[in-house]
Amino acid sequence: MDRLVSMSVFVAAVEEGSLVGAGRRFGLSPSMAGKHVSAIEDQLGVRLLQRSTRVLKLTDVGQAYFKRCKLILEDYEDANREAQRAHQTVRGVLRVAAPTTFGAIHLGPVVARYLAAYPEVTVETTLSDRYVDLLMESIDVAIRIGRLKDSDLVAQRLAPCHMVFCAAPSFLARHGVPKTVEQLRQAPRVAFTEAVSAGDWTLTDPSGRTHLIDGPLRLAVNNMQMLLAAALAGIGVAYGPSFVFGESIASGTLQILMSQHKTSELAIHAIYPTKRHVSLKLRRFIEHLQASFGTALTLDPAHRI
Repeated sequence: MDRLVSMSVFVAAVEEGSLVGAGRRFGLSPSMAGKHVSAIEDQLGVRLLQRSTRVLKLTDVGQAYFKRCKLILEDYEDANREAQRAHQTVRGVLRVAAPTTFGAIHLGPVVARYLAAYPEVTVETTLSDRYVDLLMESIDVAIRIGRLKDSDLVAQRLAPCHMVFCAAPSFLARHGVPKTVEQLRQAPRVAFTEAVSAGDWTLTDPSGRTHLIDGPLRLAVNNMQMLLAAALAGIGVAYGPSFVFGESIASGTLQILMSQHKTSELAIHAIYPTKRHVSLKLRRFIEHLQASFGTALTLDPAHRI
């Protein structure tokens, strides 16, 4: 049997959830689709799928093999498309994932300019603060902020991102401006509960000593836009990434606190599965992201004032 066809049938069986679905995709009978999967298993000497009359389930080996097959088939399709085009055209569907608040605040205008430049591309965006598996969810590129886990994914740095302590002038008029770490600890706080990369509220004083801020909490939220609204309303001190608070700080509706102290610096990356046979639509999108977010001035107005 043709190995590439067998791999395609195997991937289709996993995606469709059945050999019937895989056969339908390729015009094969369920038994023939099963023979393609069995041929791979026999050659490898391992079980890839646990099969019953009602359900297919990947084994641990099958899970890893499925991811590799997806990459191989995508590379094969990309190579064929590139070889067939004498003059490449940026076209197709580009699937993009990004953190919810970052996407809502910053990604819309960037995607709009990209679509205007490449009218034959369609962009599908997924905004979520959960960890998105690019291979399993067929995502072409994801925006990730903070420290990256070790993986086989390719990371392209786009811009820096600073954590900031800030509060509304109305709050500071009532409670005073914190000038010491202890005063900051005593101030009411509004906190984001889903922070992964940023970790605890910390800052480092001019002598190099790091302090943990763990004072009273007035409000806990799992949405950064609500946190921004609460900070603007003067409920308490907020701590978060400059891409959320930067415009408000630049306009004066929020004020940076403890500016003589250092806070964590994270980074904004574009993540994609492989360097090999990167589609032209993805290559151009990465270049577009770099041009849009390539300096701290774009996303970090808090650090230019």
